[in-house]
Amino acid sequence: MITIYTTPSCSSCRKAKKWLDQHQLPYEEKNLFSYRITSEDISLMLKNSDNGFEDIISTRSKVFKDQELDPDNMTVSELKEFILDNPSVLKRPIIVDDTKMQVGYNDEEIRVFVPKRLRDLVMCKDCPDDGVCDYQTQLKKYFDEIKAE
Repeated sequence: MITIYTTPSCSSCRKAKKWLDQHQLPYEEKNLFSYRITSEDISLMLKNSDNGFEDIISTRSKVFKDQELDPDNMTVSELKEFILDNPSVLKRPIIVDDTKMQVGYNDEEIRVFVPKRLRDLVMCKDCPDDGVCDYQTQLKKYFDEIKAE
């Protein structure tokens, strides 16, 4: 299941949710202002991160600047605790599932969340040479398959 961490005023968050909705990909939204993130949420983000905390926190945020914190001098536990107490330091949106994560909205990169079957259809792996292989046709075929299941 895809989880997307958002805030209401974030335009990139709205774009990401719209894209997921258009592609009928189920997701759970966790609004950082109304949902209390957990240590497990942070662990999932870090599990799928290439650069650890650097990928998910904004050191330019007001909270970091006001407290004059240096994440390089903080332990993992201290950073996790800081995020739990100040979730606004997280970059947005953070889109994550069990194996991948995207921070921010990027129209190309978000496609990693498209299921393999849909990618295969779009790449015309099952199309006969004379078959119609445009994106909308393949998308419809994919959704018809899902409905039939």
